[in-house]
Amino acid sequence: MIAQHLSHFKVWLQCHDNSSYRKLFVILKTIRACDFPTPRWFNQLVYACYSVVMTSASNFVRIFIYTPAFKGRATQCGRGLYLFGGVPFVSGPLTIKLGRNCRVSGHTTFSARPQSNQPLLIIGNNVDIGWQSTLAVGTRIEIQDNVRIAGRAFLFGYSGHSLDAQRRAAGDGDLDTDVGPITLEQDVWLGTNVTVCPNVTIGQGTIVGTGSVVTKSLPAFVLAAGNPARVIRQLEQGADHA
Repeated sequence: MIAQHLSHFKVWLQCHDNSSYRKLFVILKTIRACDFPTPRWFNQLVYACYSVVMTSASNFVRIFIYTPAFKGRATQCGRGLYLFGGVPFVSGPLTIKLGRNCRVSGHTTFSARPQSNQPLLIIGNNVDIGWQSTLAVGTRIEIQDNVRIAGRAFLFGYSGHSLDAQRRAAGDGDLDTDVGPITLEQDVWLGTNVTVCPNVTIGQGTIVGTGSVVTKSLPAFVLAAGNPARVIRQLEQGADHA
């Protein structure tokens, strides 16, 4: 309420017929935007202090609040979990199993289809899950070792809504036939804004380009892109995969 009154007062001053009121508005605006000149050494000192304080506070919260809170929700969690930006949002009857040395954005969403029998999310070792990604587990999502998932990826094993308009309007969920598992095999890399549909397996070492929609399974060691995603070219296999 106070903020609303201040906003009205600001507009009243700015648009007043009396020029003195308008000048007062300009003066107040100048005061609000004042910038005291400070030497560069002082600016650098303040920035260094700011960085130390903010980094220390962030690490303290991550180590003693974010990580234990998420581990309390997961069924299994290996060592070396690094959460950045908060605690991932988890909804539904989801079983979560994480391997070692995983890095997960706190802006990630993990959800489970309520109607499914024991939906399961398995995350292997050395996996990165980027900012604002969503993993919607219909039955099972498996992310194997060394997978990289960039920001805003969407793995949806279920949609949550019926394909029939009347059932959807009534709030009914999707049918079992519209739900399926998703598997990302070892060393897969999903670019930003990639969507993966149900009943899809992405083969080992495959890279999926930014903004792609994967509607069908992809073979190992290919570069795929598009909507729907298609194979662009083969990738060379590393010596460790030969």
